[in-house]
Amino acid sequence: MSHDSAFAIPKGRSIAQTLIVYVEDRPGTLNRIVSLFRRRGFNIDSLTVGRCERPGVSRITVVVRADDVTARRLEANLYKLVNVITVEDVTHSSSVTREMAFVKVRAAQDRRAELLQLVQTFRARVVDLGPESIIVESTGTQEKLDGLIEVLQPFGILELVRTGAVAMLRGPGSGAQPEQTESDDGVAA
Repeated sequence: MSHDSAFAIPKGRSIAQTLIVYVEDRPGTLNRIVSLFRRRGFNIDSLTVGRCERPGVSRITVVVRADDVTARRLEANLYKLVNVITVEDVTHSSSVTREMAFVKVRAAQDRRAELLQLVQTFRARVVDLGPESIIVESTGTQEKLDGLIEVLQPFGILELVRTGAVAMLRGPGSGAQPEQTESDDGVAA
């Protein structure tokens, strides 16, 4: 019995699969990864790329709808790509996943107090306060951001931008941390 069998999603039943991919920070790497998903006919729900704790290495968090068997195939195919160091599917692991959103909302003077109260309720914060609008910043789960956006709709959303999801395993260390290589003098590089 495999480690993942207790969590296995039946083939054909798609869920949001979260993959963390460590890659060498080189031109063309992101294009190769996105092309893999395109060639396989997958729409990427969320894609976040940024530096990580290692110089010269980027961390990519990809969320895609797939069953567990297909996710394992995607993981195996990612390993075949040039510049991919390591891949981990954290879908069924104990992890923290968050997104961020900026929402510019119409803020008429007669409804401003009500709007600011809603922002506080969601533990969001106002990052810009203008005469006719405010910009709200919120970080949280996809569900939290969806809820915030829903309650802000009646005020009039003027502009909206969301990041993709970022994920990190709970506990010490990193489950997908790239291995350190040693230089000729025996010092970790």
